[in-house]
Amino acid sequence: MRIPIYQVDAFTDKQFKGNPAAVCPLTEWITDDLMQNIAAENNLSETAFFVKKEHKYELRWFTPKVEVDLCGHATLASAYVIFSYLDKTSRKVIFHTKSGMLKVSREGNLLSMFFPSREGEKSEIPEALIKGLGKRPKEVYKSRDYMAVFETEQEIMDLSLNMNELKKVNGLGVIATAKGNEVDFVSRFFAPKEGIDEDPVTGSAHCTLVPYWKKVLGKNEFVALQLSPRGGKLFCADLDDMVKISGKAVSYLEGYINV
Repeated sequence: MRIPIYQVDAFTDKQFKGNPAAVCPLTEWITDDLMQNIAAENNLSETAFFVKKEHKYELRWFTPKVEVDLCGHATLASAYVIFSYLDKTSRKVIFHTKSGMLKVSREGNLLSMFFPSREGEKSEIPEALIKGLGKRPKEVYKSRDYMAVFETEQEIMDLSLNMNELKKVNGLGVIATAKGNEVDFVSRFFAPKEGIDEDPVTGSAHCTLVPYWKKVLGKNEFVALQLSPRGGKLFCADLDDMVKISGKAVSYLEGYINV
């Protein structure tokens, strides 16, 4: 069996920046075990698989270890592959996923995703989170992920990480965030339990970040930076029960998997 594969750097317009995702268009679904093995072999934070069904696409995402219910950068990368290679005249794509129906549209030189909002609830601060980040945050919120809020951008950059402790935190991942110096807010994202120590750029984390910063900053539109070594820029808007997350993408690789 030959499966097409593309590798796309998402939330950037420069190769080797942003977050790389593998995208595998399928004509029909293959087994979960094979998708998981492909994701492990790719060893990227996410590998996306999709199947076209009439005018929509079914979409799934796998880390090297597990399937996840929502992934921003691999959704952006999947839409980029459709717009750039498979359906160049399309302006909008609709994905059916475990998180419901997701829409991605072309808006100028940006791709805009519309994701469900995941506002966090204020939480006690787990001891493992403090030890894992090397510093006590000023407050913590819990949605799918834990979100640790700090005072300054420099604190986010200077976190002293212990992945073994972060693995003990009960959630898919841990977001660390603070008000930005030159943008509205900054963040980092860690999911060592899922095989991702630090994710370069995490679109889905902004489903929790955006409603929080809307309340803090009193605004609806944001420019955000994720402060991983590769880095990435996101343009976000709060739409009440939805979050709009926009960014750029660039192609790195085209080929086939032989299995």
